[in-house]
Amino acid sequence: MSVSLQQSSASAVLEARRAHNDKLARKADQARAVWFPLTLLALLSLLPLLQLSGNYNYVLHIVLFTASYVAMASSWNILGGFTGYVSLGHAVFFAIGGYFSGMILARFGISTIVTAPVAGLVAAIAGYLIGRITLNVRGPSFIISSIALLMIARILFDNWAFIGGANGVTLPVNSLSAQWAKVPYYYAMLAIAAVTVWVSYRIKHSKFGLGLRAISKDEVKAESAGIDTRFYKVLAFALSAFFVGMTGAVWGEYLTYLRPNIFLIILVSANLVLMCILGGKGTIAGPVIGAILIVALNELFVATMGASELNILGTGLVMALGLIFFPLGLVGTLARRGKLPRVLNWD
Repeated sequence: MSVSLQQSSASAVLEARRAHNDKLARKADQARAVWFPLTLLALLSLLPLLQLSGNYNYVLHIVLFTASYVAMASSWNILGGFTGYVSLGHAVFFAIGGYFSGMILARFGISTIVTAPVAGLVAAIAGYLIGRITLNVRGPSFIISSIALLMIARILFDNWAFIGGANGVTLPVNSLSAQWAKVPYYYAMLAIAAVTVWVSYRIKHSKFGLGLRAISKDEVKAESAGIDTRFYKVLAFALSAFFVGMTGAVWGEYLTYLRPNIFLIILVSANLVLMCILGGKGTIAGPVIGAILIVALNELFVATMGASELNILGTGLVMALGLIFFPLGLVGTLARRGKLPRVLNWD
């Protein structure tokens, strides 16, 4: 009789816990502002219509440039935010995507917008192979190995005659008028950014994402719990490289030339890290907010201080102040304090 009562009591406890979890899930769904990024995407999709009433090429360029960094920062966040492995070598995959599609465009005339997914796949394969080697180390050792990867790639690309070496390759310009020339790349970059953020969201709310976050918290315990940490890390590296490669493919044709000193610089990788840290590593909205803030601050300081070291100083000062008051990033800190606006709650 007592056994039956214990079983009944245990069932009641489990049912109450399940009901409580369901209530929390419903509450989270109600707080999540999925409508905001969708509305923002719809509005940005209509932005090129401004060209019908004048020349808004600068506005299109800024949005396109920001979208490229949104895509790359959100992609980096899969490895650096969810998994906890900080990479300063992601510019390598940016270059792989740019050069792969750019060389096809230069030799066969096929637009990079068409070949961008293939370029992303090539970058992902490279990321998988590189990850199997570099992800054997952790912490500062991994960061150093990622910097070494960037340096090795720069030497290789600078001396590879087939791709033009240090002089690079000039790409053909599309046949559209100056008023509409940016529009195809605008929509391509906007689509890449939207898909990257959506995939990042899906990963975070999957069993795979749960495993990545477990690795970030304590890799040894995660492995003890039965998670194949090596496979999870390498797959996260490959997925992270995929969208960076796609972005690089479109960016190359948009610039109309390929050069190692455009793609293979540590500033590109450093920007991705700074954007995620400023916005909030491991969150969905964080990399997006960080990308918008960094691009806006750079444009502001360049406009007011000129293209000198002063604008870098200004950006660095804002970053330092931001991290003092928001140690977990803007989104992460506000969420921790319970003050995150609903429009920024995409998690």
